Amino acid sequence: MDRLDNTIRPYAWGSPTAIPQLLGVEPTGEPQAEMWMGAHPGAPSRTPRGTLVEVVEADPERELGARAVARFGPRLPFLLKLLAAGAPLSLQVHPDLEQARAGYADEERRGVPADAPHRNYKDANHKPELICALTEFDGLCGFRDPVEAAGLLDGLGVDSLKPYVDLLHAHPEDAALREVLTAVLTADPDEMAHTVAEATAACTRLGGAYAPYADIAHHYPGDPGVIAAMLLNHVRLQPGEALYLGAGIPHAYLNGLGVEIMANSDNVLRCGLTPKHVDVPELLRIVRFEPSDPGVLRPEASPEGEEVYETPTDEFRLSRYVLPEGGPARDLTRDTPQILLCTAGAVRAGEHELGPGQSVFVPACEQAEISGAGTIFRATVVV
Repeated sequence: MDRLDNTIRPYAWGSPTAIPQLLGVEPTGEPQAEMWMGAHPGAPSRTPRGTLVEVVEADPERELGARAVARFGPRLPFLLKLLAAGAPLSLQVHPDLEQARAGYADEERRGVPADAPHRNYKDANHKPELICALTEFDGLCGFRDPVEAAGLLDGLGVDSLKPYVDLLHAHPEDAALREVLTAVLTADPDEMAHTVAEATAACTRLGGAYAPYADIAHHYPGDPGVIAAMLLNHVRLQPGEALYLGAGIPHAYLNGLGVEIMANSDNVLRCGLTPKHVDVPELLRIVRFEPSDPGVLRPEASPEGEEVYETPTDEFRLSRYVLPEGGPARDLTRDTPQILLCTAGAVRAGEHELGPGQSVFVPACEQAEISGAGTIFRATVVV
């Protein structure tokens, strides 16, 4: 197995302290948002044998295993991250596989440059994802019941929100949600900025259930995404709890440190809370306008001590081992590729001693035994 040297991405919303604290290093003063572990061409992990992209391309079947190559092709199908949100990320959705393939083919056919700021589809893959909290973690996930959302907006006492409140009481529910989100995102910018300012003042004054939206508005004053965010469920994860985010589900991470895993894609359609391009017609085509429970996941433990976060996605499988002091070694050998990430304690993986934030890549069928006292997250695929 190979120890990984991973890139930290300095996105503006990143916490300047959370990842350095986990790694046991001094903060730089700059935001440190994500540490990428995998073979994404944007920031591939480095190994003694070259980048993980180069390692996989040199011998896909040896590194990934025959079954994974047959199922997903000659590439590592997942990307593992440490994610540290110090400010809200953009409110966003991801396409399903069919939508991604069609959208990518269309933009390729129209000659939209790959790095164009208005390009929606960077690749032809979908991007289901899972976030597992390492600290208390706040996020938004899926639409609230429209009547509940109406009550939240009505409680602000802002006259310009009354039409949205009335629309949310209409039937059917999916049409009501679609109409309100469309109205919010296409409203006159100056009028919406005024509405958001009034709503922000009310959220700040009221606190409680409104406090998350006051914080969002502090980071994105005047952004229509502040109102759109109030249509969504607010979720607070405790350490070890997770959220699965499938295609078409609007979501945003607000604050906290977590382990994130996703299909190896960069396709994002934004609804707000961002200075980046918002393609309203394409967004409305992708969003699933249905109220849903956020569905907080807790791991299911096996007799072997593996705690698995079950999802409907085959491109990735995330689990963890919490190894007690003096406990037995665990054999993690399997015929699919793996990345092992230590998040607490001191764990030995093969010949490598891992501390918090350190990781290794384990090729398919490579002997993989872990021991020590700490927590290891295991990323692999389902075949």
